[in-house]
Amino acid sequence: MDKKPRTLRLGMAQVDVTVGDFAGNLDKMLRILDEARRLKVDLLAFPELAACGYPPEDLLLKPSFIEKNLQTLDKLVKASTGLSVVAGFVEQRGDLYNAAAVIHNGKHVGTYRKIYLPNYGVFDENRYFKAGDECPVYTIAGIDVGINICEDIWYEAGPATAQAYAGAEVILNISASPYHYGKVGERARILTARALDNVAIVAYTNMVGGQDELVFDGNSVVLNERGEELARGKQFEEDFIVVDLDMESVFRARLHDPRWRKATVYDDLPDWQTPKVAVSEHLELASKPPLSKGEVKEFGLSEEIYHALVLGTRDYIRKNGFKKVVIGLSGGVDSSLVATIATDALGKGNVIGVSMPSRFSSEGSVTDARKLAQNLGIQFLSLPIEKTFQAYLDSLADVFKETKPDTTEENIQARIRGNFVMALSNKFGWLVLPTGNKSEMATGYATLYGDMAGGFAILKDVPKTLVYQLVAYRNGKAGYDLIPQSVIDKPPSAELRPNQRDTDSLPPYGVLDQVLKAYVEEDKSVEQMLKMGLDEAAVRKAVRLVDGSEYKRRQAPPGIKITARAFGRDRRLPITNKFKGNNG
Repeated sequence: MDKKPRTLRLGMAQVDVTVGDFAGNLDKMLRILDEARRLKVDLLAFPELAACGYPPEDLLLKPSFIEKNLQTLDKLVKASTGLSVVAGFVEQRGDLYNAAAVIHNGKHVGTYRKIYLPNYGVFDENRYFKAGDECPVYTIAGIDVGINICEDIWYEAGPATAQAYAGAEVILNISASPYHYGKVGERARILTARALDNVAIVAYTNMVGGQDELVFDGNSVVLNERGEELARGKQFEEDFIVVDLDMESVFRARLHDPRWRKATVYDDLPDWQTPKVAVSEHLELASKPPLSKGEVKEFGLSEEIYHALVLGTRDYIRKNGFKKVVIGLSGGVDSSLVATIATDALGKGNVIGVSMPSRFSSEGSVTDARKLAQNLGIQFLSLPIEKTFQAYLDSLADVFKETKPDTTEENIQARIRGNFVMALSNKFGWLVLPTGNKSEMATGYATLYGDMAGGFAILKDVPKTLVYQLVAYRNGKAGYDLIPQSVIDKPPSAELRPNQRDTDSLPPYGVLDQVLKAYVEEDKSVEQMLKMGLDEAAVRKAVRLVDGSEYKRRQAPPGIKITARAFGRDRRLPITNKFKGNNG
């Protein structure tokens, strides 16, 4: 009788969990257990720290948080009858470990402990966790599976390689890898290399959803031993990916690969223990339900970023208990984009736009704000600030009588507007969404307690030039000028004095954003930027403004990370600091 081919039906649960929502997280996982049983899945994977959410940060220092996480895992284990499951949790065993529980048929049969703990950018795992030191291989449904966590897969001579050389034919990585643009390509290159180098199937299960400044994009993927894509999860959406893996293909590929006749091809592979743990034998079922192959849409760059901003906005608002948001509509491109993203994220009934014109507001800006609100179908309020502004000027007249008008009077207008939107927030429970972009936050071209006031800054990591690209994408998707063309065409202006333009205070955004990318995201010096051909005056001015605005950024609300290096968690500089870019 011919030998039946070895297969493994793998399920990957790309879930949107919330830090500390143990009941909610467990409920999502339990529903997926039922679906996995229906589809007769052999092995089901949940993301990194799915039990408690990622990143838990200093909640890990609270014993009750760790205990709730362990109780959640216990409930998942008890509910796993008839299944093999891998799920991320925090293990407490003399210390804390970022761990993956290996569960089978109601029992916790093994634990993998993350070896490479990232401690750069937005990550602080060395602050909380001890690194693991073993690379076990689990025999699940008769197939040898190497299980590891997130960062572990990024290393060439890492846990995946140790597990492959210990016999693992499938490398299952559970992850909570946050998004920034370009990350999808980075991951694809790394995962493809691991599949090819180790002649193994690589299954990567990523988290999805927004958590404070971070957005997890999902995009889970399965690659065969030739680096070819077998299945992919949706981007920025929850998904349950189920795929049948042909293990005979891996076996045949290894027979033809001479590297597998050597002990190892890596001289620098650490001497980790690679114990073999038997979990379950291969059982030939009479039949399994057929799998439908859904098409996963690939996004262009602007579409990808836009979806990240929508998801990050929706999850931040909902997970923090808000229902509605309020936005100051100036008639400019930034506030127009924020209102559009918020409407896409929350629905038109949950977004309020408020126009707050002053004596310096152009008629076109007021008209454009109203037109945008009509296009979006959102509630529109008009609260002119002229009387309030005059009252401020009258109250300060004696103190200011020996001075000339300057940015003080300009900032008063911005602070009145900040006061108005915060009053609406206090009265009605609406969360204020400030509208500043990364170019403005970088250079301090914003008013503390004015246009910086608010709860969540959607565009905080979006450079001004990218704002225009996102507007073009959204209008293209709408098929008409959802954001009016007059908004796009007008020169950027704060409209706080007569005939004001942003270029009065800043280099042109096309130049400025190049400087900011080099200085803020890549840490290039002035000399290096000048060698790039950037304008010297623009470089020196931008660097001076960035260095002088750290105290402002420290007081800014959180916002969504979409670049490789965002302000806040990514970039941490002292406020009191004599080392400046222009003189360093």
